[in-house]
Amino acid sequence: MKKKRVSIYARVSTQDQNLEMQLDELKEFAGYRDWEVVSVYEDKATGTNTKRPEFQAMLEAARQRKFDVLLVWKLDRFARSMKDLVTHLQELDELGVSFVSLKDNGIDMSTATGKLFTHILSAFSEFEASIIRERVRSGVQAKIKKTGQWGRRKVRSDLNIRKLYKEGLSYRKIAKIEKISISSVQRALQGFDIESI
Repeated sequence: MKKKRVSIYARVSTQDQNLEMQLDELKEFAGYRDWEVVSVYEDKATGTNTKRPEFQAMLEAARQRKFDVLLVWKLDRFARSMKDLVTHLQELDELGVSFVSLKDNGIDMSTATGKLFTHILSAFSEFEASIIRERVRSGVQAKIKKTGQWGRRKVRSDLNIRKLYKEGLSYRKIAKIEKISISSVQRALQGFDIESI
């Protein structure tokens, strides 16, 4: 029987941290499962960094079906959020690549239990997104109720700001009258010729 080809992905957050412990444990586990390690991807970057070069290279190799299993040390070494995790797990599943996380109770997407776990994660991710949407809607409604408007207050015309400036008012005074920031006044007066009004 042909051995499964496995790729290992390991990540630490900073340059001075060491990947050795993760890699040793992952290689040992792959040997225990009798998998052939065909590639190892190592990133030294925070999980919030979406441009992790080795992570992107690993995804590209998965899309080219260069391995059958992706083995990671922990879920938080792989994904930066639940939504991100679900998105990548679904893509790997569609590509026919199994996903195994060693330290998260041996999450193994090649099994029926692992596939069920993916569906549960997906449901939680959707639930989390719906809570965020509901909070945003509530915030908008509260703002409208309190102020009678949503979004930034509309800035009166640049022409009005320029007239006030021509009358000799300072940026600060114009900003106070117009109820806008000083930087908005400065933008309105950028390149303005005082003789043009």
